[in-house]
Amino acid sequence: MQKQQVGSQFTQFLKSGSLLSILIIVNVALWLLSLLFPLVDYLYAFQPGRTRQGWYDLFSLSSQWELLVRRPWTLLTYMFLHEGFWHLLFNMVMLYFGGLMCCRYLNAKRFAWIYFLGGIGGGLLYLLVYNLFPVGQLQVSTMVGASAAVMGVLLAVAAYVPNQEVGFWMIRTFTVKMKYLVLAFVVIDLLSIPISNAGGHIAHLGGALIGFLFVMAMRWQLQRPARPKRQRIKVKKTANYKAAAGRQGRPLSDEEFNRRRADDQKRIDAILDKISKSGYDHLSKEEKDFLFRKS
Repeated sequence: MQKQQVGSQFTQFLKSGSLLSILIIVNVALWLLSLLFPLVDYLYAFQPGRTRQGWYDLFSLSSQWELLVRRPWTLLTYMFLHEGFWHLLFNMVMLYFGGLMCCRYLNAKRFAWIYFLGGIGGGLLYLLVYNLFPVGQLQVSTMVGASAAVMGVLLAVAAYVPNQEVGFWMIRTFTVKMKYLVLAFVVIDLLSIPISNAGGHIAHLGGALIGFLFVMAMRWQLQRPARPKRQRIKVKKTANYKAAAGRQGRPLSDEEFNRRRADDQKRIDAILDKISKSGYDHLSKEEKDFLFRKS
């Protein structure tokens, strides 16, 4: 019964049309499409693997700067290609749960920014390392996968709600805080660079850095004291105003008129300052009436 409920919720999620669901659907669809490449090779009498190689050459991210200049789209398209089923499955599972948490705590719009900036940042760090260090002169590599973007999302969640506990399937009694889980991922990536898939682990770190910086910048923006926009209401010098100002007695002289106009402007400024600090509802009825008349 519980499995049916989980399956129903996931099906409903895929039909929701959210960016998160679209990303998962597109990644899975492109991988399924790649399963047809051997059939294309067979029908057109190509060498085995020719279609797949051409596909990846066109859309994967190369470590060579000159190829990026000729194919700038690869800085985005590499995120939607995967080497195999397990590579795809792991990334999509992490994207699903990390994306849900990111949308919940940071909202869907920020999730979109973090995901794509994390993927681009991971790709740029991969290019930077392979072109600054001698290792890039010894070998040319290409990179595919959404894991850099996913790491950006996970790190952003961990930076925003570090003490949020997450559980694991099949081990419901075991939970771990997001900050420790993501820290473990980062340490594994650092230690794995000289062992295998160096480009992928470097890209993970680039995505993680983008996710962290995004949340830090967001917090700085939210905590920065807002400057109230002060609207200056000018009291126009008109014959009607001058006549009204002296309605209860003789008409005002220019000096008296200017002095009264300055006093009115000072009071208007004081009321506007009070609105910016306490809100319009904290004005007295007299202040509201005065502001209405002068505006």
